[in-house]
Amino acid sequence: MVGIKVLADRNAGLYLFGVVASGFGTTAMWLVSGIWVKSLTGSDSLAALTVFAMWAPVLAGPLLGTVADRVRRRPLLIAVNVTMALLLPSLLLLDSADRLWLLFCVLAVYGAGGVLQEAAEAALVAASVDRRLLADLSGLRMTASEGMKLIAPLVAAGLFARFGGAAVALLDAATFAMAAGVFALMRVREVREQAPVRDAPGLRARTSAGVRFVWGSPVLRQLVAAGGATMLLAGLNGAALYAVADDVLGHPPAFAGMLYAAQGAGSVLVGLVAGPLLRRLPHRVFAAAGIALFSVAVALRSLPYDAVALSASGAIGLGLPCVLIAAMTAVQRETPDAVLGRAAASANTLLFAPNAVALALGAGLVAVVDVRTLLPVVGALGVAVAVWLTAVGRARERRDRRGRPAARLTEMRNPGADRAPWRET
Repeated sequence: MVGIKVLADRNAGLYLFGVVASGFGTTAMWLVSGIWVKSLTGSDSLAALTVFAMWAPVLAGPLLGTVADRVRRRPLLIAVNVTMALLLPSLLLLDSADRLWLLFCVLAVYGAGGVLQEAAEAALVAASVDRRLLADLSGLRMTASEGMKLIAPLVAAGLFARFGGAAVALLDAATFAMAAGVFALMRVREVREQAPVRDAPGLRARTSAGVRFVWGSPVLRQLVAAGGATMLLAGLNGAALYAVADDVLGHPPAFAGMLYAAQGAGSVLVGLVAGPLLRRLPHRVFAAAGIALFSVAVALRSLPYDAVALSASGAIGLGLPCVLIAAMTAVQRETPDAVLGRAAASANTLLFAPNAVALALGAGLVAVVDVRTLLPVVGALGVAVAVWLTAVGRARERRDRRGRPAARLTEMRNPGADRAPWRET
């Protein structure tokens, strides 16, 4: 089985172990931060700001990706994880609302470190793992990450109830230390050329290189654009979650936890099958099918039946990750190493920033628009995105067959670019 092949690859296996460890700690900290603020202040708005503090740094993705392209990736990943392992214990000092600023500072650094780590990981994995395994590795990474979202909240809630937020912070610090050890064990040696990389002059040009590369590639542009539009719709859907439980199904807000768990189970499943499907289907077909499934499921959430709501949540979990897996796998495969960190970080920004915006927008819409009207509209827009992605992909293929390919990518001039910048020892 391909999963066994991925785990048999030393670097891939270690990387997945690190994903499990860090994913567990991050999910636990994400959940407890809001609860911690709520318990200290009683404020729902301040509790919601904890999520914003962790999400906001994604807007600086292109700039942070530049860092990942200017230094060695493995030492950078070790440094980021060690820094967080040392920073999180400072939350032991958080014992009153007067020191709430400390938590928000830590969360802001946490979010920035996460964006930087995503960029460096994408480049490191693409160079240190057999490219034939990248799709399977992306799928298994999704499974590992989503699997932790099913387990970590229970552990985090129990720890917080028994020992308080500081215990969860220490647990998260331990997972960061574990992840640093995993990256240290990966057998990757970076070989930098003696001549400096001839990159675009100026910080602004270097920072925007990732966005320019992604947008200059017809394949990446279409996948990332469709992914960003889908994540915008996913944010509107997520904002309506509690309204579905209450207004549509007539259950207390706690029922939203069951809907969330069903969605997580779907995401775990799609991660297991993504690799084999991506070897048999074009990336755009896999992504478009996932978007269509997600969209139909969102519309079905407007129906007042528990079984339909739970099934639809599972289908959302199955469909939504498809475009993300397809887009990031394509970025790793199509992007040269010299700009891969920036391209990965820029793709993450273009994919996930719309989700953060839509969560805020959706909170306002749910207050003024009946969710039974909103969700079918969101579903219809999602189907339109899937149709668009399919249509533009077919049009590009027809141009290629007629011998008039789409505009070629602008390549970064990098002496020695034909030689692999990473080698396994």
